[in-house]
Amino acid sequence: MAINYMTVQGYNKLVEELNELESVQRPAISKQIGEARDKGDLSENAEYDAAKEAQGLLEMKISNLKNIVATARMLDETKINTKEVQILTRVKIKNTKTQQIMSYMIVSESEANFKEGKLSVSTPIAKGLLGKKVGQKATVNVPSGVMEFEIIEISL
Repeated sequence: MAINYMTVQGYNKLVEELNELESVQRPAISKQIGEARDKGDLSENAEYDAAKEAQGLLEMKISNLKNIVATARMLDETKINTKEVQILTRVKIKNTKTQQIMSYMIVSESEANFKEGKLSVSTPIAKGLLGKKVGQKATVNVPSGVMEFEIIEISL
């Protein structure tokens, strides 16, 4: 079973989402199923089939979130060392080939959001950066080939 490292804020966000799914969306889908069932013949009832499918997807999402919450380990942000790249650090890197500078925060899989610059700790780039210090280079195998990054800055 995988451990999900996350911030307290990330954990609280997941718990809120789980509560929303269980207390609001689950009853709403149950109501839709009941209303569709009341319309008669279930063998040709598209509304009933759609509601049952939505219920299955919702239950799967609830189960996944419960698993993440159950295996979550909160990290104390005040004890994070910025001498090397680790989870919850923000790292500024330079692609040594293109000279492009990028900044990412290394986070747990459940908190990852590429548009927000939050890179999952399980991605090839994050794995290649972990443990590196400012000035060091990281060679990373990505689907398109090999990339080399120089660590410019590590912060919180």
